[in-house]
Amino acid sequence: MQIYEVTPLGAPINFQPSTEAEEILQNVATIIATVRYSVPFDRMFGINPEYLDDPIPVAKAKSVADIIEAIHRHEPRCRVESVTFDGDGSEGIMRPKVRVYING
Repeated sequence: MQIYEVTPLGAPINFQPSTEAEEILQNVATIIATVRYSVPFDRMFGINPEYLDDPIPVAKAKSVADIIEAIHRHEPRCRVESVTFDGDGSEGIMRPKVRVYING
């Protein structure tokens, strides 16, 4: 079982991924980079922005739960192993780093 680390989508979208794993990882990156309510016809896609002004420990806990649920709902071909954050929440930066494995 291989573990992959995914961060929010920073590269251009590849509309012809060469492998299923590349497609799944790109989908996960898109999920964690998308603000919920911003996608027409699928308002529940992405991560909920409502708790981002909560205290940092609360925002992180709610974000972890939300990320796991969103990935489970929208990309069932993988499972989340862990969620950590880059950046300093006190400076307004909480960039998720998600470790996933692909169901095989």
